[in-house]
Amino acid sequence: MEIKVNFLDNLRLEAKFDDFSVIADQPIRYKGDGTAPSPFDYFLASSALCAAYFIKVYCNSRDIPTDGIRVAQNNIVDPEDRYNQIFQIQVELPESLSEKDRTGILRSVERCTVKRVIQTGPEFKIDTVESIEADAQAMLMAKPGDDSNTFILGKDLPLEETIANMTAILEELGMKIEISSWRNIVPNVWSLHIRDAASPMCFTNGKGATKESALCSALGEFIERLNCNFFYNDQFLGEDIANSEFVHYPNEKWFALTDDDSLPEGILDDYTREIYNPDGELGGSHLIDTNSGNKERGICSIPYVRHSDGETVYFPSNLIENLFLSNGMSAGNNFAEAKVQCLSEIFERAVKRQIIEQEIVLPDVPEDVLNKYPGIVAGINGLEEQGFPVVVKDASLGGQFPVMCVTLMNPKTGGVFASFGAHPSFEVALERSLTELLQGRSFEGLNDVPKPTFNSMAVSEPENFVEHFIDSTGVISWRFFSAKHDYDFVEWDFSGSNEEETASLFGILESLGKEAYIAEFSDLGTACRILVPDYSEVYPVEDLIWDNTNKALNFREDILNLHRLSEDQLADLVERLEQSELDNYIDIITLIGIEFDENTVWGQLTILELKLLIYLALGDLEAAMELVEAFLQYNDNTIVERGLFYQAMHATLEVALSDDLEIEDYIHSFTRMFGQETMDAVVGSINGDVMFYGLTETSMKLEGLDRHLRLIESYKKLHTARAKKAGL
Repeated sequence: MEIKVNFLDNLRLEAKFDDFSVIADQPIRYKGDGTAPSPFDYFLASSALCAAYFIKVYCNSRDIPTDGIRVAQNNIVDPEDRYNQIFQIQVELPESLSEKDRTGILRSVERCTVKRVIQTGPEFKIDTVESIEADAQAMLMAKPGDDSNTFILGKDLPLEETIANMTAILEELGMKIEISSWRNIVPNVWSLHIRDAASPMCFTNGKGATKESALCSALGEFIERLNCNFFYNDQFLGEDIANSEFVHYPNEKWFALTDDDSLPEGILDDYTREIYNPDGELGGSHLIDTNSGNKERGICSIPYVRHSDGETVYFPSNLIENLFLSNGMSAGNNFAEAKVQCLSEIFERAVKRQIIEQEIVLPDVPEDVLNKYPGIVAGINGLEEQGFPVVVKDASLGGQFPVMCVTLMNPKTGGVFASFGAHPSFEVALERSLTELLQGRSFEGLNDVPKPTFNSMAVSEPENFVEHFIDSTGVISWRFFSAKHDYDFVEWDFSGSNEEETASLFGILESLGKEAYIAEFSDLGTACRILVPDYSEVYPVEDLIWDNTNKALNFREDILNLHRLSEDQLADLVERLEQSELDNYIDIITLIGIEFDENTVWGQLTILELKLLIYLALGDLEAAMELVEAFLQYNDNTIVERGLFYQAMHATLEVALSDDLEIEDYIHSFTRMFGQETMDAVVGSINGDVMFYGLTETSMKLEGLDRHLRLIESYKKLHTARAKKAGL
């Protein structure tokens, strides 16, 4: 994690990281002002907080209340060496706890990250740089020696060379990549989380049998997502980029909207029009891209090559971002390697969906076959030893597809987690299934997996597949575990050179009657994206009409200009929100594609609360009262002061709307209960002196929205690199 420090007045300092700001000072006796804890105080507090966090996680996973648990820490200083200290952490536990849980809680404290880092002994490297912003790498792990040469199946270059090449690409782009976390909870299963230090919303996860292969996986995913603009899906890229020579790629093509809103000629082909516009309901306005929102410019479309005949077909960027998410994207050492990964991923998701929705019963992999892969067996045994039964299944559907499945059961919670992996190599597909299972997860995290069900509708519901796609936490059927399997086990093998594997995988699509469309990217390394219409979509096609992300364009500008709207404009905005029939609990971040700081009122604002504030601004107290009651009943807002504000608002509105109550009779008691500042805001919001309490003013220029501006700055690095490569 990158932490930037600003020098404030006297000895005060400000540390900024992610969306947080921490102020440190020194006591007056050290010539500070005593306005905040010292840096060393924060250090001491971090270990106590970390210990308490692990206790909380342990208790939450077992439904143990923490009301009777207390944690304290004292540091005992050696009088002869003040740097030699004992951190004494004391935990007070209620007598009602079982001996097993008492032991478990103390063991959980042993896992405290701060404690482990201190005990291991961190290494400090102190350097001067010409520019912190220009110093492009906070990377990652020590560079391998010249004699390191680790090859793995599916990669045409050694891991060390692949890592070096990808690191150089990111360094040239000017992105600092930092490792946020590593996990290795069972043998031969590694995972990590990396992110852009300047824009932490840009992150990826990697997995593999070794730490090097996991890092290679994470970097490859990062580069694929840069090339495919996935980090910026649904996000407003700002007015400068929206009006620049290109928005997404230099070879994009814009199609003007037609007077009757029909699809312009040149977008899609006959095959894809039949899939995406079968009833003629899809209009050009549905395909305006969310990133630019540039209606005057038209529909931004990206060229893809049709695999069957090499013809170029233009896909609206809006259609891609709405339906495919990250499915079918990959980076590689060459295009053949990248295409194998793209196609493998497509088959993994499509076959997984078929198995889950149709409640197909898969055959177990025989023990003698599993034993051919001792590294994988060691990882499975590691899970079994922790009390998690594991079932390994052949998901190839009788040898048709290169897909495997590893399923974990959690007897503590009754939950089940089915992980799928795909690759032309049986071994690689099996390894990916296992590493996917534990990617970014602790043993405690396995307590959150859902319980299986015999409810077929819950299993086949489209949103269930989306959950499976995002993090494999969707529901699966109990029928999946039947002893009567629907297919016989096949020890399949589709492996060969990357070129041979690519041809084989395209052949499977052809046998299914599916067409594929390919975009190759070479601006930032080697990456590609493959779309297989009516096969590799994540969201249903109807979303283009009924749940399109470009609904943001109906509200974005007005919401960002909220403080400057006239009364008529506010009335129009709230009427459009009401008529849209959008869920009241959709957050404004999602609605308009703006990354607000989640710790602010903007960051937790929902459609319901926005409408409430508009009704207050319009003086419609009855409508506001109805929404205040809904807010207090169902609100997930974690800002404590916000909840108190609406409690006070509810009480005050009851008085204001009553024919026989007077606010003067209650204001003193309300003020004692909620505080002067809160009541000033409540009364001001009701009488019109305070508008949109808690929402800082901004506009389409995004003033004060540092989190989103960092995202745009991240994208501008890509945009500049692409323009330079294209000679623009």
